[in-house]
Amino acid sequence: MIVARVTLSDRASSGIYEDKSGPEVERVFTEHLWADAGPELSWLPVLLPDDKASIIRSLINLADVSSCSLVLTTGGTGPSSRDVTPEATLAVISKELPGFGEVIRMISFPVVPTAILSRATAGIRGHTLIINLPGNPKAIGECLPALMPAIREAMLHIGSITVEGEKTRAREKLPS
Repeated sequence: MIVARVTLSDRASSGIYEDKSGPEVERVFTEHLWADAGPELSWLPVLLPDDKASIIRSLINLADVSSCSLVLTTGGTGPSSRDVTPEATLAVISKELPGFGEVIRMISFPVVPTAILSRATAGIRGHTLIINLPGNPKAIGECLPALMPAIREAMLHIGSITVEGEKTRAREKLPS
């Protein structure tokens, strides 16, 4: 199963600082959430600036060309003019799943009251689930575990994974 982790940051993509959010997404998902629960994962890391057109192109490519079952974005969900991840996500999905963003805000708000400013969302493009996560590595570790049951259920409903007996499997070849 191919999972993309997409870090959206002007500064990280230009080398001003190291991307810590993308690796944290991969670490939390793999070590704490998916271990012994599903098909083997193949990670596709992407690092982009906060540019709506670039994000749209990347999300479409990850879903339609790379056939990712899941795309987890990190960053770009705040209120600044450069934060355009939700707009790019909404431009490429056919169905919005706003509950993911609602849960992220619910979990983060008691810890960081400014989390209410997050505009994170999620949705479906074909057989790909796309979820916007916070850009802060600590917030990823706090929020992603709570999303796992819904991630697995959504992937079952959209056909990116199947259950055979007690084993979860990625679909071998997804129909267009």
